[in-house]
Amino acid sequence: MSDKALDSVHHIAITVQDVAKAVEWYTEQFRCDVAYQDDTWAMVQFDNLALAFVLPEQHPPHIGYAMPNAEQYGELKPHRDGTRSVYTSDPFGNVVEMMDDQSI
Repeated sequence: MSDKALDSVHHIAITVQDVAKAVEWYTEQFRCDVAYQDDTWAMVQFDNLALAFVLPEQHPPHIGYAMPNAEQYGELKPHRDGTRSVYTSDPFGNVVEMMDDQSI
């Protein structure tokens, strides 16, 4: 095991057709808290990770990382929940959100 500090996965975002229904189902099935919810996306917090529910026409499915230097990936955009991030892709086309760890 390395002694270096590891980066943190903040959340995984999956697409759903109905945000409210997804929140209802996940909070009934699992012990988690609703961290944010509106009509286009929501986030539930588990002990070790957050899970976001996004509408396919609003947000891409992605993995969000909390980064101390997220601006190196591009211009950080503010979000409704107060966070700032930039979307990029890995070499395989998977969408990755680099989040400013100071805005989380």
